[in-house]
Amino acid sequence: MAAAAPTAPAPTVEGEDWKTQVKAPPKDTRKKTEDVQSRRNVNFEDYFLKRELLMGIFEKGFEKPSPIQEESIPVALSGRDILARAKNGTGKTASFVIPTLEKVKPELNDIQALLLTPTRELALQTAQVTKELGKHIRGLEVMVTTGGTTLRDDIMRLMQPVHILVATPGRVVDLASKGAAKLDKCSIIVLDEADKLLSPEFTELLEELYKFMPPLGRRQSMLFSATFPLTVKDFAVKFMSDPYEINLMEELTLKGVTQYYAFVEERQKIHCLNTLFHKLQINQSIIFCNSVNRVELLAKKITQLGYSCFYIHARMPQQHRNRVFHDFRMGNCRNLVCSDLITRGIDIQAVNVVINFDFPKNSETYLHRIGRGGRFGHLGLAINFVTYDDRYNVYRIEQELDTEIKAIPSDIDPELYVS
Repeated sequence: MAAAAPTAPAPTVEGEDWKTQVKAPPKDTRKKTEDVQSRRNVNFEDYFLKRELLMGIFEKGFEKPSPIQEESIPVALSGRDILARAKNGTGKTASFVIPTLEKVKPELNDIQALLLTPTRELALQTAQVTKELGKHIRGLEVMVTTGGTTLRDDIMRLMQPVHILVATPGRVVDLASKGAAKLDKCSIIVLDEADKLLSPEFTELLEELYKFMPPLGRRQSMLFSATFPLTVKDFAVKFMSDPYEINLMEELTLKGVTQYYAFVEERQKIHCLNTLFHKLQINQSIIFCNSVNRVELLAKKITQLGYSCFYIHARMPQQHRNRVFHDFRMGNCRNLVCSDLITRGIDIQAVNVVINFDFPKNSETYLHRIGRGGRFGHLGLAINFVTYDDRYNVYRIEQELDTEIKAIPSDIDPELYVS
């Protein structure tokens, strides 16, 4: 799936008049938690970004940089390698997209930046954000390429200018090895969800990919993630030059997410879910299951109960996944049942309730799942269905994340999750 960014005519942006030429979205008046609020009282203008980029930032409704943006944007603009840890839902994507757009030169017909993500859905979302922020930059071309789409179309697209390539690792290595994606002038590489990209399933691909990149000293590597296992440190030693380390993980869970558990028997789960649908004020919800089969069965049950419901999992054809993801994001359906396919990075602001229909097996999965609600400092609920067999996992995850999952009360205060 490759598409060029539409090129907007560059407006006149002299003086301070540029703000009058763009239409900002309505001001977001919802309460925000402190983990996304500016700590240094700076504005995006203070980074001396080009006006066309500021116009895109303004049109997206970004008011002030979040803490991860305040920490990473100036360092990224200086050209230094970065290892950044920050919570899900605190503005990591813009932290690397904004400096990348500032540094790319559309007059040069080379791939100058490669933004890597572990999943196709996250690649599509990252490309969309990049196009929206860069929409006023004359001549800018953004392309997204992932597995599950025809290689021939991507090769044809790469015969045209591409400045920023957003990709999953397997596809970009394939294109580079065929000579279609020329990365020798690609001076910026970003690994989003770096812990996943450096897990065993991707390690060899990443090492192969770096062979096509400019040598150390002529490239900038930026790694962003919520968790940094030892594999990340090993990678940094091998492929990075004195990276600047940012750690905004005083707490692992988002401040705006209230966590509850409901102790249930397996056969009671559907009844419990039905009760929640009746009692909660849900904007949109994401409901997680631990297997593909259970995703489809649960989606069918929810539909039979009379609620609107989509489902998505890794075994679905890519075009079908894209359509479901797009329609849910557009608000065409209230509930989405899924596997862990979309736990990483997926940003749907209207989601205010996350339900673990099946409790996850480890703290990393739990952290990424509940991070789908309460995005960018807004409020959200995480409700966990816990069976007798899950009790040890609940205790272990609470200990590892230094968090508390409370028993669900009979009535949940809407102030906790309704903006």
